[in-house]
Amino acid sequence: MTNADLMAFMPLIILSGGSVVVLLAGAVRPGGWLYELALAFVVAALVWTIAIPATAAMPGLAVTPFSRFFAVFLDGTGLVALLLASGYNKRRGIVGEEYPATLLFALTGMGAACAASDLLMLFLGLEAFTFAFYILVAVERDSVRGGEAGLKYLLNGTLSAAILAMGIALVYCSRGTLKLAELALQAAPPEPLFLAGVCMVLVGLAFKLSWVPAHLWTPDVYQGAPAPVTALLSTASKGASVAALLLVLPLAAVWCGGHDILWGLALATLVCGNLAALVQSSIKRLLAWSSVAQMGYVALAFVALPAGGARAALFYIVAYAAAGLASFGAVAVLSDGTDRDAIEQYRGLGYRNPLAGAALAVALFSLAGIPPAAGFMAKFAVFSAALRAGETALAVVGVLSALVAVFFYLRVVVALYMRPADGREAAVRSLSISEGIALAIPTAAILFLGLYPSPLLDVVAHLLRLP
Repeated sequence: MTNADLMAFMPLIILSGGSVVVLLAGAVRPGGWLYELALAFVVAALVWTIAIPATAAMPGLAVTPFSRFFAVFLDGTGLVALLLASGYNKRRGIVGEEYPATLLFALTGMGAACAASDLLMLFLGLEAFTFAFYILVAVERDSVRGGEAGLKYLLNGTLSAAILAMGIALVYCSRGTLKLAELALQAAPPEPLFLAGVCMVLVGLAFKLSWVPAHLWTPDVYQGAPAPVTALLSTASKGASVAALLLVLPLAAVWCGGHDILWGLALATLVCGNLAALVQSSIKRLLAWSSVAQMGYVALAFVALPAGGARAALFYIVAYAAAGLASFGAVAVLSDGTDRDAIEQYRGLGYRNPLAGAALAVALFSLAGIPPAAGFMAKFAVFSAALRAGETALAVVGVLSALVAVFFYLRVVVALYMRPADGREAAVRSLSISEGIALAIPTAAILFLGLYPSPLLDVVAHLLRLP
């Protein structure tokens, strides 16, 4: 590896090395400044990625503008998740070096998946961060619900990993290579073995993206996991999975049936996610079903891929990540010994904790697609791409689903500001500086992208070489 290659791959080296250093630091000095140390490594990787725009390639990995864009995205979400977790874990008695070290390992796996240049490295990156989330979801050892969530995620994730690995094996058997660039250039008619492999790869990625019917793990896992873990799982892992899907879609492009499968996935995910969220009384389950529905809009963007759907999908995942971090972040900072989960527990909180209430309200407005939040522009980009691609029926379903979603999002806003506390609610503590920063960053991103989306759209268009 040359010095130029080393410079390009340094962010991944920083994160992976940071994971080991945090583990060793916890063994040498238990209870030390572990979260601050992990934050330093994430900030270093983020600054390096932004300040040194290097590109390089090695077997299995390629640092490109595409992977660097996702590296900034992933490190930003990891930074917010660590800020949320530092206080949350202390209040919940989650001590030790396991949490910050595993989070850094998860960021490493996601970064590797986004920089993969062959299917083997893509699989290793995807399963590396999924393995890390198995640990993070069940990190609260005394939580029965957390243990159940971890087991359900493990069982479903193992099945999806097996399907993904089998699909990659079939693709290799049919084409004799795992390199994405070579697979995309092969013009041979798709034979049954290749088609079966591509289908299995799409099924494996559907699990990561919570697309129906591979979504059943999502509500239980989101509810049982600690809120900062859910904040990262619902945002960063979805972004890495979108990047992986963009890398493998050229394989499905040679097969016209891939469009029909994505169409069906988008329709089922939009309808199922929004309708299920209507009847939820738990805010974490509501946000979990909301996450399923939001990934339906991403699937709709992929259906409209020839008409600018990729650009819409990337903008949408960034806007959704900001809203997801703000919403689950508000749940995290408003929780003490147990998560404040019932929607009724949020009565009057908009006045008793103005910053957390405002962050949650802005996030919900964005998820509902109400201007001037970023979610409005994201949905507009997706629906525009769908109409340009001639997917009028699916665009109409998306619009109707968004109208249905307004109801359950506004239920929480009504509880925050229009239903006064009756005196039985738990006391609300003051936020720490790190918690305030963790809420302010995604809230500001929501408003900025809603009012001024063109910089991000231009960056995404340049990455994808779109007009």
